[in-house]
Amino acid sequence: MAKRLAEVARKVGVSEATVSRVLNEKPGVSEATRQAVLTALDVLGYERPTKLRGERARLVGLVLPELSNPIFPAFAEVVGGALAQNGYTPVLCTQTAGGISESDYVNLLLEQHVSGVVFAGGLYTQELGSHEHYDRLRDVDLPTVLVSAPIDGIGFPTVSCDDRVATQLAIRHLLQLGHTRIGFVLGPPDHVPSKRKYEAAQQELHDAGLEFDDSLVVRSLYSLEAGQAAAVQLVRAGVTAIVTASDPLALGVIRAVRRAGLSVPDDVSVVGYDDSALMGCVEPPLTTVRQPIEPMGRMVMELLTQQISGVRPSVDEFLFEPELVVRASTSPVRR
Repeated sequence: MAKRLAEVARKVGVSEATVSRVLNEKPGVSEATRQAVLTALDVLGYERPTKLRGERARLVGLVLPELSNPIFPAFAEVVGGALAQNGYTPVLCTQTAGGISESDYVNLLLEQHVSGVVFAGGLYTQELGSHEHYDRLRDVDLPTVLVSAPIDGIGFPTVSCDDRVATQLAIRHLLQLGHTRIGFVLGPPDHVPSKRKYEAAQQELHDAGLEFDDSLVVRSLYSLEAGQAAAVQLVRAGVTAIVTASDPLALGVIRAVRRAGLSVPDDVSVVGYDDSALMGCVEPPLTTVRQPIEPMGRMVMELLTQQISGVRPSVDEFLFEPELVVRASTSPVRR
């Protein structure tokens, strides 16, 4: 940001303070100087300040990490419907392996002068991920809302399901069924929601007077195949129950248990996370922790429209309470 101010100031022949006033739409700058600064931004290859707030297109970027996990299209449906009701058109940006990156999508959305961006499960959830493109959004003051727990200091309002409570609900359910050897399939170590789940699991088992066995925690990508691979290790370790960080992971775990010649839930109980579409229709119907995506989607829309209307929001994280949905993939432990 400082480098950009200095380069533009030199190009136009004004002070950095004057450039800053133009970028932040402050008064006290002549129209000729303002236009000179904006032209210099173009010449130097920097983004304009979205051609001023009132000229933004009534488009909102909806950036998703994937569509293979049913929770993301479900969320897109909720937020996309709310956007349409408020007169905005969602622009769906989905990442694929080897395809357009999150950073590339940010560049494309800025070129379209969108009114705002909503991210679900993006790189802001990973401590080791690339975060420079979020700086560009802050530089142009583009209304932005995040869904799912972010790294510290990301600087945008966030809507999350409470990962700690979700893990507590799953573990307490299994403890009530008599399970004491519980395995976990979580996301990567730098993934903030998974870190919260991990810490909650440690605390919950400690409070129950049980030793937390780190060897029963498998870090994984979020896919059915990854869940299957993780479960092979946990089944060999003799767990009687497995808590997963997503429903596709849970389905992979169920497949692995069956291929080991065991039964769900008679031999191994399985708990998912999300309660995405059709989880009540799989065999066995999946016990899972439901994310309340409808109220979360409404909060996303409220935070976004506040920013679009010029209200500077709190950058707090708004936590929503999950709900345990008990189905047939969990049962009392065999004695």
